[in-house]
Parts: sequence; structure tokens; C-alpha cells
Amino acid sequence: MKTNSRSFHLRTLSFLLALVSTFPVWAQALPTVVVQPHPVDLTLPVEATVEAVAQTTLTSQVSGRVTEMRVDAGQTVKKGELLMRIDAREASEVAAGASAQFINARANYERLKNLRQQNFISAAALDKARADFEAAQAAHGQASVSLGYATVTAPISGVVAQRLIEQGETAAPGRPLLTIYDPDGLRVTASIPQYQLPQMRAVKQARVEFPELGKWIDAKAVTLLPTADVATHVSQVRVGLPADMKDVIPGMFARVHFVVGRAQRMTVPAATVVRRGEVAAVYVQNEQGALSLRQLRLGETSAGGEIEVLAGLASGERVVLDPVKAGIALKSAQSSKSLNSAGK
Repeated sequence: MKTNSRSFHLRTLSFLLALVSTFPVWAQALPTVVVQPHPVDLTLPVEATVEAVAQTTLTSQVSGRVTEMRVDAGQTVKKGELLMRIDAREASEVAAGASAQFINARANYERLKNLRQQNFISAAALDKARADFEAAQAAHGQASVSLGYATVTAPISGVVAQRLIEQGETAAPGRPLLTIYDPDGLRVTASIPQYQLPQMRAVKQARVEFPELGKWIDAKAVTLLPTADVATHVSQVRVGLPADMKDVIPGMFARVHFVVGRAQRMTVPAATVVRRGEVAAVYVQNEQGALSLRQLRLGETSAGGEIEVLAGLASGERVVLDPVKAGIALKSAQSSKSLNSAGK
């Protein structure tokens, strides 16, 4: 009969945990923590994404080849700093033509004003000359502004998130060039379904977990937006982050733990838990200093990084804070006992 591999491994691991627990080890030097029920925050964990409060994507306003590129992704820039230059010869030619037309229209308008004062031309002819002059003036101003777009500068201080064009490529009006964001203004945004909105309206406190970094951060503010998505019927919640968030970047995954109440719970530090597949255990030290491995049934991780214990520990027991050292001590004791048994 073919044995289910997963069930076999779980039975084997359970047997080993039971076997190890029969070999107590004297380990008074290991630091421990006494577990007992204590007030903890009840939280609603929601997946979220990091966003930049201030972020801008620069687009080209002129046509031309990128002749100089001074920045790359990940580089810090200051407001007003030169980022790139575009060879806008076409814009220069347009600006030159608009300038010449403006000069001619202005001269013609001034000449016709004098003629009108002498009643040599009609009021309609002067009105047309004035309209031509104003149109040429507007075209000249626009052409001059467009020519200024040939040099691209940073509109804000921050970090270059993306470089969307390379030196030598041709820019065209509307083409994205660079994306810049301010790293000192970050937030995380989570989506909340409608049935949880009444609970969320009372939330004022939250902690943000970054699982990949092993980091927890207290939120600066929690803002529930007063709108819902038409298609998904969810509302967004924005959670402010403190400034100078090192290693945290826009687009990163995060988990927001919204505090919805408090209750008495027994917890252990996450670092004390040893995991082997679906089995979790901790090293426990009794009053005589003997050490053993105890299998647990765990609940949710709290906002402080503590894990709720549903079964496997009693109030007042001591859990070893360093499971690696405890494991080494346990293996050493097993080896010593085996040698002693062999020598008898």
C-alpha cells in the first residue's frame, strides 16, 4: 500500500518531538521568558502596498534626441538639478520662426495704428492687425517655453525610481522620461471590504509589518477614504509612515495590523518558535532547570511580533529565548547519554 508522504513526515516529526522531550537537559545558563496571559492588542491584519506620497513622472514636451543623461535609477537628486538634455533643433527652428513672425506683426500693428490715427485705414483693418499681433505674441511665447523644455530638471528632491529613456533615443511630446519620488514621504494603502468598514471607522492605531525585512513600524496616521471602488466595492485605507524609512520603497509588500481592541492572551516571541513544516514547538525549561522541546498550537501573530499560544503551554512556564542554543544543548545531551549507555 502506498503511504502518503506528507502524513508520514508529520508522524515521524511528532514521534521525534515526543522522543526528544524525554531527554531533559540541565540548561540554567540559557535566558528564558515566563509566559502568562497578558493584555494584547486585537488586530485586523490586511495586506497592503507601499506608496510614495510625492511622486512624479516627467514627460517630454519637445521632440529630439537625448544628447545628455546625468542620472540613473536609484540616484538621489535635488529640486532644480539638471537631469538630461534634449537636442531640440526642431523646437529651435519653430521658436526662430515664431520670433520673426512676432517682430513683423508688432511692426505692422504699430504702423497701422499711426495710419488709423490719420484716418488712412478703417477700424476693421486695425482690429485685424491687432489680432494678428496678439496671435503672433502668443505663438512666440509658447515656442520660447517649449525650447526651455530641452533641458529637463528635477521638479522635486528625491530618488530616481525609473529611467524610462536612454541617451541617444528620441524623445517625443508625451513620452515618459523619468520617475522621481520623495523617500521621506511614504505610506501604505490597504483595501477594506464593505463588511469591515463599521469596524474600521473606529480604528485610530495600527502597526505596519514588512515581512521581507523582519521589521515592524508604528503608523503615524490611519485615514479611511470616504469612497468605494465601483467594481470591487472596497474602500482604501491610507496608513502614514514615519520619515527616513530605510530599505522601504514604493511597490513593496506590507501587512497592516489595525488595532480593533484589547484582550488577555498568552503569547511567545516569534523568535522562540521552531518550525518544521506545519509543526511548531518551543524549548521549555522547568523549575529544576531541565530543558525539553514542546509542540504548540499557535494562533495569529500580534502587532508586537508575539505569537498567540492556543495550546501546549501553561501559565508560568519558562520558554527559552534562543532556540538554536537550546537545540545544541539538547543534541549534546543525547550524544552524552548514548556514549554513557554504550560504555556500560
